[in-house]
Amino acid sequence: MDISIIIPLYNEEESLPELYTWIDRVMHEHQYDYEIIFINDGSTDHSWDVIEQLHQQAPHVKGIKFRCNYGKSPALFSGFEKAKGNVVITMDADLQDSPEEIPELYDMIVNQGYDLVSGWKRKRHDSTLSKNLPSKIYNATARKITGLKLHDMNCGLKAYRNEVIKNIEVYGEMHRYIPYLAKVAGFTKIGEKVVSHQARKFGKSKFGINRFVNGYLDLFSLWFLARFGKRPMHFFGFWGSVMFLLGFIAVLAVGFMKWHALITHTHAPLITSTPYFYLSLTMMIVGTQLFLAGFVGELISRNSIERNHYNIEKEI
Repeated sequence: MDISIIIPLYNEEESLPELYTWIDRVMHEHQYDYEIIFINDGSTDHSWDVIEQLHQQAPHVKGIKFRCNYGKSPALFSGFEKAKGNVVITMDADLQDSPEEIPELYDMIVNQGYDLVSGWKRKRHDSTLSKNLPSKIYNATARKITGLKLHDMNCGLKAYRNEVIKNIEVYGEMHRYIPYLAKVAGFTKIGEKVVSHQARKFGKSKFGINRFVNGYLDLFSLWFLARFGKRPMHFFGFWGSVMFLLGFIAVLAVGFMKWHALITHTHAPLITSTPYFYLSLTMMIVGTQLFLAGFVGELISRNSIERNHYNIEKEI
């Protein structure tokens, strides 16, 4: 099979018939062997009824129905497991992603050798204050931390080699960072393509300010796991040792000043009356706790079934 198209959705019953017709026309024009996988993420409207009708008309239309709204990452994960196409395309169901972009995305994967191609909506039809501006800030931060020079990492329109989606795990709200997950898994040929962005025709946007905040927390989590996930002692042990040593040196300094005052018969306050003594002890205690956290992390990592899981590209 040439292409699997994965479409997560939540309350998009009005968009689905038009989206399917659009995709079907493009696929037939280019004579692709394809499947469409709709993931109904707990919709409360008649989206699933529409998917069932489309499946009856065209068996290559498949569907997954969640009992409740889990989010986009679980929806993509379920679609990735089911996908059989050599190239996998993800897109949103709100008609803002154009199926006309699929042939060129397919060509970039098959003929130009990319592992993953992310869309870039250079010209957007969103409100600048509510979505466009936060998106620019978020993407600038993501480029700095991940090292991926993508302008729109969270674009729903992406293309992947099938091997990529079978070797990454999308969970929580990590769909925003699929290119980074692919990079960490060893798929480094990641490209970008400028794609058209349509104005929303039906329904309303699911974007909220909480996604902007959560995005930064998820980005830090991914960065930390990528660098220290299998060696937590390198982070916690290092900073714990630094804090303990600084606190210990500070305690020695406070003690030396008290000793110097005693032998020179000069007035000096009690050691326990100065805040520096307590700050020093606090640093030593926190440093010890960080070190122990790294030690416990190493024990957990050592007993993890994933400790020796590596992505092997070839074997002879």
